Amino acid sequence: MWCTGELGRKISRENAGFRRDFEETLPDLKEEDIAGSGFAVTGYYVHPDLGGDGALRRLRERLRERGMKLMLDFVPNHMGPDHPWVEKHPEYFVSGTESDLSEYPQNYTRVKRTNGDLILAYGRDPFFAGWPDTLQLDYSNPATAEAMTGELLRVSEQCDGVRCDMAMLILPEVFEKTWGRRAQPFWPLVIKAVREKVPGFCFMAEVYWDMEWTMQQQGFDYAYDKRLYDRLREGHAKAVREHFYASPDYQDKLARFLENHDEPRAAATFNQKNHEAAAVITFLSPGLRFFHQGQFEGRLKRISPHLVRAPQEPLNEAIRKFYDVLLSVIKKPLFRGGRWRLLECVPAWEWNGTWDSFLAFAWEGAYSGRALVAVNYSPIDSQCFVHLSFADMADKTIRFSDLMSPAVYDRDGNELISRGLFLSLPAWGYHVFEVESLKV
Repeated sequence: MWCTGELGRKISRENAGFRRDFEETLPDLKEEDIAGSGFAVTGYYVHPDLGGDGALRRLRERLRERGMKLMLDFVPNHMGPDHPWVEKHPEYFVSGTESDLSEYPQNYTRVKRTNGDLILAYGRDPFFAGWPDTLQLDYSNPATAEAMTGELLRVSEQCDGVRCDMAMLILPEVFEKTWGRRAQPFWPLVIKAVREKVPGFCFMAEVYWDMEWTMQQQGFDYAYDKRLYDRLREGHAKAVREHFYASPDYQDKLARFLENHDEPRAAATFNQKNHEAAAVITFLSPGLRFFHQGQFEGRLKRISPHLVRAPQEPLNEAIRKFYDVLLSVIKKPLFRGGRWRLLECVPAWEWNGTWDSFLAFAWEGAYSGRALVAVNYSPIDSQCFVHLSFADMADKTIRFSDLMSPAVYDRDGNELISRGLFLSLPAWGYHVFEVESLKV
């Protein structure tokens, strides 16, 4: 969406590491396929090739007519190497010395300027080498924070929310660890300033290193739930289940996903049944449901944000049909405004340890019904009893209608109260039951 520059594009095209990734994605790669990273911003106004700011205003109006909101990217940590500030305000960037450039060439570069060359730092996080098509902003300089506040205030006029790239990198403790410079808090002040101007403006943090709670405390409405994604990839049901022990207030402000632009494609990461089970857990838990372009079609190749073209891939019909059904379920009011709870699963009989493979959720709404989500998150057949907590089951027949399949089961309410619901599911099996009380 935002403007990028010729220098950033040149680096993208000439960097050998980038190039290998591009060629793996596009065997028929052409120079014009490499437009430069969208995270090497040279200005927070809409790129002329996309029609400029006027085109964005018209797009936003069409979205509003359809009851949709617009969230755009904001990149707080760095700018593109040909951002105007490099000439006008080099003090906004982290500078280095000849010694830094000699000792850490992966983190510093010599920047040519009309007013004299400088050594500046690449944008980076503390665990990796710098991104060579970016320059690191210096949040130990109050003027930098003030300038970036101005940028975000202007962005807030153009959309309804922002997804803040690598938002934890400019936390004072992280910035000092990375650069040895003390910075003042940025997020609480800028979020307050934006919301005074645009009440209800939404902030979502891309965040890692188990800092989701920290970002929520900074004022973010949502934070990426990378930890759930990692645990689902590892495939251990107990760790996934324990992830949901956290308080509902915390979980309601997590953005759940199975893939994004940084992660490998879900269809390439999970086999079909594992993919379905992971998606049921991810998107029928509380919080914001975050899907990625190509996920519903079962795309296999991750597309670098430097590229403007993706390879042609065949549609995965099984994955498309699965997501068609799952999305129809998610649309139900119960899964949007209902109350969610984690349920207890216990052994189906003595010495049967497969109960530990299950996760079970309950959803209840004042006027939107009840549901039970149960998943055997393991590669083996498993059994358990689920302790239900629904009221008014005594002396009634309880019907369980699977929203993801034609299955329907009737069970005695008194037995459900005393023992729970018996489940036996194949590897990666799941149910999403609508639960109804029938008259006896």
